[in-house]
Formats: sequence, C-alpha cells, structure tokens
Amino acid sequence: MNWFTTLLTSSLGKKFVMALTGLFLITFLVVHCTINAMIFFNDGGATFSYWGHFMGTNLIVRTLEIGLIIGFLLHIYEGLLLWKQNRSARPVKYAYVKHPEKSKWYSRSMGLLGTLILLFLIMHTSHFWIPNRAHQFAEGEELPLYQMMLDIFQNPLVVVLYIIGCFSLFWHLLHGFRSAFQSLGLNHVKYNQTIGFIGTAFSIIVPFIFAMMPVAIYFHWVK
Repeated sequence: MNWFTTLLTSSLGKKFVMALTGLFLITFLVVHCTINAMIFFNDGGATFSYWGHFMGTNLIVRTLEIGLIIGFLLHIYEGLLLWKQNRSARPVKYAYVKHPEKSKWYSRSMGLLGTLILLFLIMHTSHFWIPNRAHQFAEGEELPLYQMMLDIFQNPLVVVLYIIGCFSLFWHLLHGFRSAFQSLGLNHVKYNQTIGFIGTAFSIIVPFIFAMMPVAIYFHWVK
C-alpha cells in the first residue's frame, strides 16, 4: 500500500489523481449534458423524462453513480490538498507577484473556480438529485423532474446563479481539460493542438448548453 499512499500524498500523485478524476467527471458531463439537452425537443418533456427515467432506474447507471460521487469527493479532496500545499510553500505573501508570461488568470484561480462550482453543485443537487433520490427511497418512484425544472427556473435569482455556475465551469474546464492530459503524460507535440482545440470546444459547448436550459425555461422558449 506504500505506492498508494505516495500516490495520494506526493505532488505528482495528487495531480495524477486530479487528472484521472477530472477526465472521469468530464465523461459524466457529456452524459448529463446530453440528457438535459433533450428539453430542447420542446415536446413537453417527453424525451427528457424518458431518458431521465432510464438514468434514474437503470441498475448499472445507479451503480456507476456511486463511483461518480467518489470521483467528485476525490477530485475536491486532492484539489484542496494541492491548494493548501501551494499556500504552505509560500507562507509569506509577496507585495507584488509577477506571474509567468504564459500563465493565464484562470489557471492560477482553479481553487476559486472549483469552490464556485462546488457551491453551484450543492445548489443544483439540492434542487433535483437529492429530493429525487430521497423520494425514490421513500416512495419507490421518481419525482416529476421536468415539471420541477419548469417551476424552479421561474425564479430569476436561481437562473442568474446557474449562469454564474456555468460560467465558472467554462473557465475551470478551459484549463483543466488540457492540464489533465499533461498530468497523465499524454501530451505530445503532434497532438497538443488537437487536444487544445477539443478542450476549448468542450469548455464552451457544454457550459453553454447547461446555461441555456434555465434561460430557455425562464423565457418560455421551452414549455
């Protein structure tokens, strides 16, 4: 188990775990975004409800859900450890910090962006996932998620907070997608440009779709 302890405690090990869990969470975002985007069929939620029911009742998906939760917790835990380690390495703040010329502000603000996304995630799960799973365990049936979306996204404050959360996700992914490949040693001069393009496209498209959901419902583009 010594190698496992090293993996979780060393700087390289933390980045490796962050990269693995980050890519795992990216696959979740693809599935989650695809299911949620089905509201844009504008068929009264029929398509969305069908696939939402499948995801909520399929035994394999429900089992993978446990891995998803573990992945989230590991990603958050390792991120906090890296942030603390970086802070400890420089206990006395400089009056003026000169950042590397190629360093982007969002790459230096992953801790802040991660915290905003965590707060957004808490709000999002408290709106949908937690009450739905609680109702399933108590009553053996799902809540009407589509109708819940129509109701919840009539609150303009909630819509604004969701947009902020999606905007934070955009910046977080913009750095994290490419960084994950670097941490895993999968970057190569032949593929870096392609990885960068895919990462940028993914960072724009997925948060945009997520953000458009509450906006479309609030303005009654989707009913």
